[in-house]
Amino acid sequence: MISFRRIRNAFVVLLAATLAGCLPTGSSQRDEEKEAHFQTGRARVNGMDYGGAIEAFQKALEVNPHSSAAHFELGWLLADKQPDPAAAIYHYEQYLALRPAADNAETIRQHIFRLKQDLAKAVLPLPATPGVQRQMEQLMETNRRLQVALDELRDECARRGLIPPTNSPSGIVGVPPLSGSAVGPGPQTNAKNSRPAPLTPGVTPPPPLRTHKIQAGETPSAIAKKYNVKLEALMAANPGLNAKRLQVGQTLNVPAS
Repeated sequence: MISFRRIRNAFVVLLAATLAGCLPTGSSQRDEEKEAHFQTGRARVNGMDYGGAIEAFQKALEVNPHSSAAHFELGWLLADKQPDPAAAIYHYEQYLALRPAADNAETIRQHIFRLKQDLAKAVLPLPATPGVQRQMEQLMETNRRLQVALDELRDECARRGLIPPTNSPSGIVGVPPLSGSAVGPGPQTNAKNSRPAPLTPGVTPPPPLRTHKIQAGETPSAIAKKYNVKLEALMAANPGLNAKRLQVGQTLNVPAS
C-alpha cells in the first residue's frame, strides 16, 4: 500500500514541474531576433523602407515588451532615419535597462547624450555674443531716431498741408528731403552758400535766422537764454519741434533777438 508521504512527495514534484513549465524564462537576444515581426522589420530595413521597419519593430514589442533587440532597432531608426530624438532616447534607455552589460552600452550612452543635446538646442535659443548684442542695440537706436525724424516730418507736412513726394532724395519714401533741419523744410540760412531772396518794393525783409546745433543736455529754455530770445519765439521758429524729444546734433532755427 502506497504511503501518504510518497503520494505527497509525488504531488509536490509534479506541481514544481508544472510551475517550471509555465513560468517565463529569460530569452536571449538571438531568440528575440527570431520573432516574426522582428524579422519583417529587418527585411524592411534592408529594403530601405524605414517607416515600415519602425512599424514592424513596434509590433514586435507588442508581442514581447521586453525585446531589447526591438528597442535597439527602434532607437537607431528614430535617431538617424526618421529623426524623433525623444522617442529614440526612450528606446535606447529601455535597451540599456534590459541589457545593462551589453558590449555597446557605452556607445549607446553617448548616443543618448548627443540626442539630449539636440533636444536642448531645439528648445533653448543660443545666447547672442557680446558683439552681436552691441550691433543689435545700435540698430535699434538708429531705427528709433529715424522713426522720430519721420514722425516729425509727417507732422510738419500735415501742418503745412503738403503732400509728401513719392521719390524723396532722403531715401525714405513719402518723406520730403531735409534742408539742414531735422524738423522739416523751412526758412534756413547758411553763411557761405545762402543768397537773399529778391526784395519786393515797399516790403521790409524779415530778419535773417540763425541756426544752433543741439548739444548733449541742452533744453529749449537754455538755448533761448543763450541767444537772448524768448522761448515762445524759438519754438515758433521751429514748427513741429518736440521739446521733450530733442536729438543731439539736431539743428534749430534761432530767431533774431
